[in-house]
Amino acid sequence: MAEKLERLPGFRDFYPEACDLRNYVFETWRKVAARHRFVEYEGPILEKTDLYRRKSGEEITEQLFHFVDKGEREVAMRPELTPTLARMAAARQRDYRKPMKWFSIGPFFRYERASKGRLREFYQCNCDILGETSDQADAELVAMAVEVMVEFGFREGDFVIRLSDRGAWMDWLTEQGISGDAALAVLQAVDKLGREEEAKTAEHLAGAGTNLEAVRAFMARGEEASPRAVAISRNLAARGLAGFLQWDLGIVRGLAYYTGTVFEVFDIGKGMRAVAGGGRYDNLVKLIGGVDLPACGFAMGDVVVGNFIEETPHAKARFEAWKSDFRAADAFVIVADEARRDEALAGTQSLRRAGLRVDSCLTPRAVGKQFAAAEEATARFAVIYGGSAGWISIKAMSDRSETLCETGALPATLLKLLGRSSEI
Repeated sequence: MAEKLERLPGFRDFYPEACDLRNYVFETWRKVAARHRFVEYEGPILEKTDLYRRKSGEEITEQLFHFVDKGEREVAMRPELTPTLARMAAARQRDYRKPMKWFSIGPFFRYERASKGRLREFYQCNCDILGETSDQADAELVAMAVEVMVEFGFREGDFVIRLSDRGAWMDWLTEQGISGDAALAVLQAVDKLGREEEAKTAEHLAGAGTNLEAVRAFMARGEEASPRAVAISRNLAARGLAGFLQWDLGIVRGLAYYTGTVFEVFDIGKGMRAVAGGGRYDNLVKLIGGVDLPACGFAMGDVVVGNFIEETPHAKARFEAWKSDFRAADAFVIVADEARRDEALAGTQSLRRAGLRVDSCLTPRAVGKQFAAAEEATARFAVIYGGSAGWISIKAMSDRSETLCETGALPATLLKLLGRSSEI
């Protein structure tokens, strides 16, 4: 007997119901990005491994799917998009007006242990603003993250945006006489607060030249520790978004390349991983491509946000309503007289060309079974070919009300019944 072949750990099979959720997430991301006037771009799935080493150091290779290709190049499947963006921006930033507001949706790969909210293959939406130093750009991204969550159906009390300022941390560390690798060690220890044993955190901090008491005293200063925080809070309050925000200096995001405001989106009460995260990284484009181009951005993954939608009743209800509409047919063509099948095929094609979602039975069936198929397709109207040649009956599936129209008038008549303007 042949060995049963199964999917690899940490990867997914997207059956139709899983694709529904993925399509909903993608559509929502694109809708909100368009409202904020972001333009879409994309980069390659395969990059030179050195691109990721330059950003994150040699240790990053432990988290990569990487190999030597047939051209004897060391390459990796992308674990994130920011290094690619930095490379692309450095190469052609002169061709675009500033600020550059770009977003992308695509697959990513990380070789790590799979768990809830974390898989080896995932999709991610990346939103970045390049060429703008103002704190208002940071606020724009935070506002966009809020709007994405609201568009998914989440409400105030479902999630919170926790903000911090790496710049304020660096200023404080400089005052303490801590810099370089020691400063990074402090931030990495802070990033693990609550997830690591307190004694171990204290040990790491002592090795870097400070202690837990001093760190907690600084964290208690909250928003007052950062002039940027005040400006960003004022901006977001003016938008009516203050209820979604919480200043928390414990958010530092362990990656070394962040230089200013950082933030993460968390669910409230469900104990999930961060839904999204990002911040300001003014030096990365120069590190990758030698061009001085300030930038800030955030990324949101489909795995955690999908789990969050499924576990939040009102957000799931919005998705189910979207799915019902997405899957519904505008019309189902019913052939009541086989002599008119060719007419029905022509009518089906004309309706689809008019932009309508139309289905029909592919082989002859009894009229009753065709109506049952129309019900299953949740069609709004049945288009019936029978009776007098040259005429069509359009029956509303909701109340069985009937409209007669001539064959040539079918698309315009059905569009009118659907409340849409002619798309022909």
